[in-house]
Amino acid sequence: MKTFLQTVAIFETAFNNSLIHEIVPTLKHSLNLLQMPDKRVLIIDDEADFCLLIKNYFIKKNYEVHVSNTLKDGMDSLKDFKPDILFLDNNLPDGLGWEQTEYICKQYPNIRINLISAYQYNPKISEQFSSIKIWEKPISLTDLNQYLN
Repeated sequence: MKTFLQTVAIFETAFNNSLIHEIVPTLKHSLNLLQMPDKRVLIIDDEADFCLLIKNYFIKKNYEVHVSNTLKDGMDSLKDFKPDILFLDNNLPDGLGWEQTEYICKQYPNIRINLISAYQYNPKISEQFSSIKIWEKPISLTDLNQYLN
């Protein structure tokens, strides 16, 4: 909101001084800020339909979303993409995603970690990491809405 008000002030000044050439770049910059995603979500899962559903959900909520279908690609994306929210499947083609939980918690303490699996999970992992949310597939959009609010 502050950026918008600053833009209005510049517009008024430029208009009063007939400095129209200053208005256009400022307005373009403000519009770009308005279109930037709020947060970043990384989904590490090998199920294409699930990834597409979750990706579209978050895009509609103005999140930038990246999907990785293997554990290796996902861990690389974690470093490069720097997400705010992570959805990590357990059974991936190249390993068990949940085994990376401790590392992720230590290296990226501000990420909201969501562990997902189509299989029943071991409740000990939720006792070990109380800040982590565990989801069983399928995940409902209603539950996701509650999670975000």
